Amino acid sequence: MNEVQQIQFSTEAMIEVSRLLSHYPADKQKSALLPILHIAQKEFGGWLSSDTMDYVARLLHIHPIEVYEVATFYSMYNMKPVGKILIEVCQTGPCCLNGAEKMISYLENKLKIKVGETTSDKMFTIKTVECLGACGYAPMFQIGETFHEHLTEEKIDGIIDQLVKETQTSSQN
Repeated sequence: MNEVQQIQFSTEAMIEVSRLLSHYPADKQKSALLPILHIAQKEFGGWLSSDTMDYVARLLHIHPIEVYEVATFYSMYNMKPVGKILIEVCQTGPCCLNGAEKMISYLENKLKIKVGETTSDKMFTIKTVECLGACGYAPMFQIGETFHEHLTEEKIDGIIDQLVKETQTSSQN
């Protein structure tokens, strides 16, 4: 019989959760949901499983559906496992008018995956998102906290090549 691993925050994460909760009255702790979901996503492999969301609901004394509604609404939360490098491509009007669809197609061909998929080596995932707030720099995508703007095929090649090189270097150390 397989043991089901109990989802639980690390001590460090729980300290941060407690700190966040201390900012709200007992009956308003749901207000900490967004930052706690960020902690959960970071803590549990870069995505939010239903077990993880249920755990967050128990911590906040709310119904799981309240967590699901929030987590599925915002593109910053991943509902399935993602690669080590998540490429979030803006697909709203200004970016599309400036070539985002062409850049998405180029990324798909370069990485040999479609939007929403992860490369077989688990390195890259392509995700389309709504406005990233950099309309004047379209087309653009975000990797982690870094915006890459005025994208061209050549720029994408350079970014991907650099990320691969950095990953190979870090894995050799």
